[in-house]
Amino acid sequence: MGNDMKKIKLDIVGLSYSQTQSGAYALVLGEVSGRRRLPIIIGSFEAQAIAIEIEKMTPSRPLTHDLFKSFGQAYHINVLEIIIYNLVDGIFYAKLICSDGKKMVEIDARTSDAIAVAVRFDCPIYTYEFILSSAGIVIEGNDFVYLENINETAEEKAASTPTGGFTSLSVDELKTKLQEALAEESYEKAAKIRDELNKRKAS
Repeated sequence: MGNDMKKIKLDIVGLSYSQTQSGAYALVLGEVSGRRRLPIIIGSFEAQAIAIEIEKMTPSRPLTHDLFKSFGQAYHINVLEIIIYNLVDGIFYAKLICSDGKKMVEIDARTSDAIAVAVRFDCPIYTYEFILSSAGIVIEGNDFVYLENINETAEEKAASTPTGGFTSLSVDELKTKLQEALAEESYEKAAKIRDELNKRKAS
């Protein structure tokens, strides 16, 4: 087994537009007890599914991962943890560790789906040392700088897109727009409107 198979707990550090692939997102996981970060490129659908849950937004109808959770809970099956257990040719392999209280079952999943499920079941995310040591990026100095960079890229994008123009709207108009965005399921736009509303509250 060696030290290579040591389980390391990860947190979601950020979600940003991928700098390399258009339409893709970089999901950044970080080791809880260290400085290494694991960036994983995922599709926009999965990115939305993860963001919605992190931002605690409620979609008008259940998304696939919400359905998965309801389905599991209806039959008293709980997801205990997810493990990113392998990395082959740049592709991360993950599995869900599930239990009905009597029997443990491992279910193979795409990493993006596994994490969208993990945030819904509020269960820990793990990987192994050998994966972190081969694919992890060490962050020097202050971690917050890194998160700000992620937000900055999103804000720069916002500034260059029409949705960036929320500053001129009144609070009531913003609230209406927020409802519209949620109805359209444009969660990224909704998050920006929500941030603008929060800024107003703060000022």
